[in-house]
Amino acid sequence: MRRAWLVVLLVFVVAFSSAAMASAETLIVAQGADPVTLDPHGQNDQPSARVRVQIYETLVNHGYDLDIVPGLAKSWEQIDEVTWEFKLQEGVRFHNGDLFTAADVKYSFDRIKELPSPAAFLIDEVSEVVVVDPYTVQIVLKQPFAPILAHLAHPSNAIVNRRSVEEAGDAYGTQVAVGTGPFEFVEWVAGSHVELKRNENYWGEKAKVETLIIRGIPENTVRAIELETGGVDIAYNIAPIDELRLTGTPGLILDKYETLSTSYIGFNVAKEPFNNPLVRQAINYALDVDAVVDYIYSGQAIPVTGPLPPLVWASKTDLPGYDFDPEKAKQLLAEAGYPNGFKTSIWTNDNPLRMQIAEMFQADLAEIGVDVEVLIVPWATYLEDTAAGKHDMFILGWVTVTADPDYGLWALFHSSQFGNAGNRSFYANPRVDELLELGRSEADPEKRAAIYAEAQALIVEDAPWAFLIATSEVNGLRDNIEGFVPHPAGHHKLSTVVKK
Repeated sequence: MRRAWLVVLLVFVVAFSSAAMASAETLIVAQGADPVTLDPHGQNDQPSARVRVQIYETLVNHGYDLDIVPGLAKSWEQIDEVTWEFKLQEGVRFHNGDLFTAADVKYSFDRIKELPSPAAFLIDEVSEVVVVDPYTVQIVLKQPFAPILAHLAHPSNAIVNRRSVEEAGDAYGTQVAVGTGPFEFVEWVAGSHVELKRNENYWGEKAKVETLIIRGIPENTVRAIELETGGVDIAYNIAPIDELRLTGTPGLILDKYETLSTSYIGFNVAKEPFNNPLVRQAINYALDVDAVVDYIYSGQAIPVTGPLPPLVWASKTDLPGYDFDPEKAKQLLAEAGYPNGFKTSIWTNDNPLRMQIAEMFQADLAEIGVDVEVLIVPWATYLEDTAAGKHDMFILGWVTVTADPDYGLWALFHSSQFGNAGNRSFYANPRVDELLELGRSEADPEKRAAIYAEAQALIVEDAPWAFLIATSEVNGLRDNIEGFVPHPAGHHKLSTVVKK
């Protein structure tokens, strides 16, 4: 039955794309899911962001080497400890023809706070936005906040057009999406594709193709076959098994790049036995992470010894971490009062790689006497119930989109962020809280790095997670595609892509 379904789906997707593929002016890109919304102040999810970065722009951007570069702001300066002034690009127009000015910046940031946007935490430290003149805006902070520029570069802080938002009402983000970016929104057919067209009045360098179609194809194998058969020009996130199969295929290029993503097992430290750090450390020692890298990810990941991936600034990559040592794990369990182990569960959603990890670690933990039930939970329920603390252990990932340690640590380990905000381990350490607060306010990069080094070392010692992997990703391209440059955050901008 499953094979028949895949065949029907494949026939549909090939039929859909055949006419579009005939044109060198149409670029078709496949990703693993539909967007949730095209409103940048809506859900903070990657499938949506990958579409929205083609339509909208932010004040500043993360360059491909993760430095801060101009966006809709051509320059900026820090006026005092809490005031940043931005000089805006002039002559920029929204897709509806309205001129972009400082008023749009103020409206956008006020809107993020008022909705409230799921990404409002990015600008929690913004007290007010002041329009100085049509092309000058000041962002005033509640207190010194070192990562403010990195946060402003996040795609969820994109600038929107007030008239379009208010006129569209509830249709904004599904039927209407108006930005200043190199592509304009045409249509979104749910379950099929989003179509964009080149913005002929773009203020920067115009997109190389006339039409951009972004399709959500959840099945990894179907997405890979679509690339192989020419149904799409670019396919994101080629799974390890498909990478092995497609390597060396004539007409295809497989492009692997290092990301800002980590995957981890979180412990609910508010529950026994995970309220005991010796138990958490024991499980870290019991897990064969190298086997996950070799057999599940086939090289699309590297082991990590701490909470941040290596690409993140101030990531401490020399932490000792936890080797694979089952005997040490048994010793620690005995010290914790569990010489015969215990029964527990690990949650995952229906992500195939995560399910494989759960099953592999189920076997690892059985070797030290820990009897683990693997529970596969629907995604919406998974997020809701882990936020409510109903779980024992869980598998999740995190993308440090801003490439700053504040984004990679604050939401996940500060005690003010329990539950849906990010800290699903319900971990609290007063010294870690203090360090994360200091890291936000310290302007000196060397002192900041030292603060985060201490915080990472304490987190690893406390082990609210089992620290697993930093992932690479593989994108597949037809060999007539040029100019595609992957971004470490996964939000690949496509205006530079040429289809030969």
